[in-house]
Amino acid sequence: MLSQFSVADQAALVTGASSGIGRAIAERFAQDGADVLVCSREQENVDPVAAGIREAGGTCVAVECDVRDREAVAAMVETAEAELGGLDCLVNNAGASFMAGFEDISPNGWEAILDVNLTGTLNCCQAAGDALADGGGTVINMASVAGMQGAPYMSHYGAAKAGIINLTRTLAYEWAGDGVRVNCIAPGYVATPGVEEQMGVSADGVDRDEVQRRLGEPAEIADVAQFLASRAASYLTGETVAPQGVPDIVEEPTV
Repeated sequence: MLSQFSVADQAALVTGASSGIGRAIAERFAQDGADVLVCSREQENVDPVAAGIREAGGTCVAVECDVRDREAVAAMVETAEAELGGLDCLVNNAGASFMAGFEDISPNGWEAILDVNLTGTLNCCQAAGDALADGGGTVINMASVAGMQGAPYMSHYGAAKAGIINLTRTLAYEWAGDGVRVNCIAPGYVATPGVEEQMGVSADGVDRDEVQRRLGEPAEIADVAQFLASRAASYLTGETVAPQGVPDIVEEPTV
C-alpha cells in the first residue's frame, strides 16, 4: 500500500465497534498497523472483536463504554492514552436508530436517539480534544445520508445526523489551529446487522465491483475512513463524504 494512505503506527479509538461499520473500521486500521481501542455498551459484545484483531497479530484494547456517559467517555480516552501511548484518530461511530412516523416519536424516543448519536459525538470529541491536539490527529464522525437529505420515518435519526454534519464543519474551523482535521462520513444503505434487522436487506449478492447498486458493505466505509485518517487526506477537513452508490433519480431523463 502507498505510504500516504497508511494508518500504520497510529493509535485509534473506534466507538460502536462491536459489529458493522465500526468493527470493519477497527479491523482495517489494525490490519494496516494501527493500535486500536474499541468500545461498545456491552463488554461481551466488543471482546470478540479485540480477540480477533489480536489473533491476527494486531494490538487492540476492548472497553465497555456508553458514549452518553461523560465520565465513562473520559475514562475510555485515558485508557487509550495509557494503553496505546497516545491518541491519533477518533472515530465516532456509536449510534442508534429505530423507524417511526413523526407523530409516533415520543419525547423519550427523540431524546434517546439524539443522545447516542449527537451528544455521544460531542462527549467523545470533548474528552479526546487535548490528546488529539498533542500530535495533530484526526476525527472521523459518522453521519448518514439521512442527515443530508432526510428520510421518511427517520426524522429523529436524520436530525441527529444533520447535527453531526454541522458539528463536523464547525469543529474543523475551531481545531484547525491545533493541527486536528475533522471530517465526516455520511453513508447510504450499508449491509450491517442493524440495517438488515430494520429494513430486511442484507449483503447477500452484493458485488463490490458493480457500480450500479444502492447497498454497500462495511468494508467500503472502512476504505473511506482509512483515507480520511491518512496523510492522503491532509488537505481535507470539515468535509462530509457520502458513499451511497448510485444516487436517486427523481425523474428519468428524456432523450
